[in-house]
Amino acid sequence: MNPRQSDVLILGGGAVGLACALYLLRAGRSVTVIERGHVGGATSHGNCGTITPSHALPLAAPGVLADGLRWMLKKDAPLRITPRPDFALLEWLLQFARRCNARECRRVTAIKAPLLLRARAELEDLVRREKLDCEFQTLGTLNVYRDARTFEKSHVSAQLAAEFGIPIETLDGAACRSREPALNGSIVGGHFHPGDAQLRPERYCAELARAIVALGGEIHESTTSSGFRTMGDRIESVVTDQGEFAGREIVFALGAWSPQVARQLDLRIPIQPGKGYSITYTRPARYPRIPLSLKERAVCVTAWDSGYRLGSTMEFSGYDDTLNRTRLDALKRGAAEYLIEPEGPCVVEEWYGWRPMTYDDLPILGRTASLKNLVLATGHGMLGITLSAITGRLIAELVGDTSPSLDVAPFGPARFGL
Repeated sequence: MNPRQSDVLILGGGAVGLACALYLLRAGRSVTVIERGHVGGATSHGNCGTITPSHALPLAAPGVLADGLRWMLKKDAPLRITPRPDFALLEWLLQFARRCNARECRRVTAIKAPLLLRARAELEDLVRREKLDCEFQTLGTLNVYRDARTFEKSHVSAQLAAEFGIPIETLDGAACRSREPALNGSIVGGHFHPGDAQLRPERYCAELARAIVALGGEIHESTTSSGFRTMGDRIESVVTDQGEFAGREIVFALGAWSPQVARQLDLRIPIQPGKGYSITYTRPARYPRIPLSLKERAVCVTAWDSGYRLGSTMEFSGYDDTLNRTRLDALKRGAAEYLIEPEGPCVVEEWYGWRPMTYDDLPILGRTASLKNLVLATGHGMLGITLSAITGRLIAELVGDTSPSLDVAPFGPARFGL
């Protein structure tokens, strides 16, 4: 049976894969998207939907190792590593640990900040241009603190972000409560990021899919790949439970599943699945108008006209697919410490998803050396929504052999020997 042919075959129908598809269609390519579940139904579905140039500093920052060791035995800590014999995870953690220093933090921030600032502008342009109905708003975000010493220490990171062009305002507790009346009296200070934005991620993905279909793109949901047919240095086709698909170019936008699928091609992509959780409610009466990050508890809070969500935490537990009640309860307890009305009247959904975490906290964008028609668009960590539109533009430029809008060398697969 002859495989179904497109100019570009995209594996993965989350925010990144869908954005790549839309930009490629706009560039005149025929595009097919293969998604193992439903479009936008995995990691893109239940996150808090913040668009955050403010996240320019890498996760591997000075002090993170000490926090991680302190939290190791706490099952409800913001970061948890489940003890298990996993050599890939051990290697990843060792590489991460090597980067937890001031010099490396500055180096990565210098790379991430321009990317995120461009990503923020690109995403708004995409939403406006394609008329995506996804509750996009430009309200900024507010990081708030209850502990004076932790707030004082945060000024170093805030100054570093500002040095690389990230807009930031430092506020005392009273100013935080004036800016966001949903906060309670325990807040001692915070940092407001006026350049940040928000959207409802599941609606964003649904709207991307709508635009793709309207432009003639194909989306095949509930389609699981089982292998590849290769010839020399090219992928000839992808074998799935719905038949074979071929593309002159293949784009891997598989998020946290990238390492599993890539192993079939003898590629070792150094991504670990970082499990996050969220609870979606109907909106409470005293909901925050500005998306919040409750810093000591690492809880994100976002409200839309259509709902209200508590989210975050980071758990390295492999591909464990259980909904951990301890982690969900930690979101509620954390929110209760900062907010006058921390929960909505009705629970709509409890959720988890796996973020594709690279140890250098940079995405993997570009062609592989061994397979000439394979392009990677993965490893976006906690910034998949934020980086989706700029990734779409960059991948369309790479596939079209045109000059990229940004220097993609720092994000290239070659840094991992791919």
